Amino acid sequence: MLDATMTAQLKQYLANLREPIELVASLGDDEKSRQTRELLEEIAALHDFVSASFDGDDARRPSFIIRRASDAEKWVRFAGLPMGHEFTSLVLALLWAGGHPPRVEADTLEQIAALEGDFAFEMYFSLSCHNCPDVVQALTLMALYNPRITATLIEGGTFQAEVEERGVMAVPATFLNGEMFASGKMSVEELLAKIDTGASARAAAKMADKAPFEVLVVGGGPAGAAASIYTARKGFSTGIAAERFGGQVLDTMGIENFISVPYTEGPKLAAQLEAHVGEYDIDVMNLATAAKLVPASQPGGYHTLTLENGAELKARSVILATGARWRNLGVPGEQEYRNKGVAYCPHCDGPLFKGKRVAVIGGGNSGVEAAIDLAGIVGHVTLVEFDTKLRADQVLQDKLRSMTNVDILLNAQTTEVTGDGSKVNGLVYKDRATEEEHRVELEGVFVQIGLVPNTEWLKDSGLELSKFGEIAIDHKAATNLPGIFAAGDCTTVPYKQIIVAMGEGSKAALSAFDYLIRNAAPAELAQAAE
Repeated sequence: MLDATMTAQLKQYLANLREPIELVASLGDDEKSRQTRELLEEIAALHDFVSASFDGDDARRPSFIIRRASDAEKWVRFAGLPMGHEFTSLVLALLWAGGHPPRVEADTLEQIAALEGDFAFEMYFSLSCHNCPDVVQALTLMALYNPRITATLIEGGTFQAEVEERGVMAVPATFLNGEMFASGKMSVEELLAKIDTGASARAAAKMADKAPFEVLVVGGGPAGAAASIYTARKGFSTGIAAERFGGQVLDTMGIENFISVPYTEGPKLAAQLEAHVGEYDIDVMNLATAAKLVPASQPGGYHTLTLENGAELKARSVILATGARWRNLGVPGEQEYRNKGVAYCPHCDGPLFKGKRVAVIGGGNSGVEAAIDLAGIVGHVTLVEFDTKLRADQVLQDKLRSMTNVDILLNAQTTEVTGDGSKVNGLVYKDRATEEEHRVELEGVFVQIGLVPNTEWLKDSGLELSKFGEIAIDHKAATNLPGIFAAGDCTTVPYKQIIVAMGEGSKAALSAFDYLIRNAAPAELAQAAE
């Protein structure tokens, strides 16, 4: 199962084991069970601290648990083969079970261990999903640090009948105690916030004790990360309040237009951004969702940011880098069938539609790329574009038109997503030339129609917003309010690109620096008034 390179790497990792671990498999007579046995035998042969047995009695076959030999009550189960994107998750599970400390804050581990109640998690993933490993690893960590938490991590392609029976049409999909708990990427901190009822209040109390910042960056994507690095290098006290560090980059698979890097992937870039920010004295506040901004009453004074958890943060200057999110179709059926056939990530959810008929809405680069990716997995793809022509790069259009299982509908307006009450069964579109409506029967709809800025919370702040909700900025990234700057996809900058956002974040930081050195701090203002 493991090639020479993977075997060498795994052997090196297993040298970090501090105590024995056990692999206990439940197998059948199928090919996947044979491969699972082979994988576990190969792992066990790499270190004396690893033992493998094949007498498990779990109903899911193939599956296997990983547990510490000295504490069998703490375990995690993989159902199916955790290869592809999940091989790293398997390695981490082995290390953590064997006593190797995770790279997680001590407070987080203490919070996991202190959780009261019984939590039985089941989580479905696909091997091509780049969002799934975060959830897999978070649940693994929780299960191995608290005996009242169990985690069964299920590869959907191996258990297709179970996936269909439970109506799983988007991954990662997480169930808790048999009920749907969450859909989508979540960090261990986000999972804890959902099940630990006191977490929000504790976080708010902790933030309330923070001294005012000279620069507060709102948003942790490429623009926010760049801005914080630049202001920290200038010696200013800097904080980042981010709903999730990395932003939309975390949901981006292939990145091919990042200058000097021929190819990278979103989660990898986000990790590199986080590591770079970590080299400076920057206060990163994750899971901090902005709710209200009150501008300072005079230049140099403190702006106040209120978070959803009730905490208030103050800063002499603010850089807004809240980014954007996928735009919804806004048609009947979209929300009703979200994660029941309506999806937004072809890389994550495409394998769940193997052999089926799907539609992609949108003819830009993201839509055409999605259609190309899906065409290699699903039975048939119908691409629906509102305009009279595709807007994607010509090389992508040529590739798409060369594929035999793709239809392209131009000048077509999607008017409804239909379903049978439990899942999608088609869509309705209007031919904009003839005004006639047509129906396409299918099992999935992938929406790829651009972005909407995350600025709704700013409507009463006094900031000037465009008709599209973007923050209006000048050539120096300044807004209409003194001391408040903005950068990235949430602004009126025309090109929504990662590298553009980084440049804009740097520009906003330099403008904030210029503002701060030219305007007196609150204490100096008070002295001048005496």
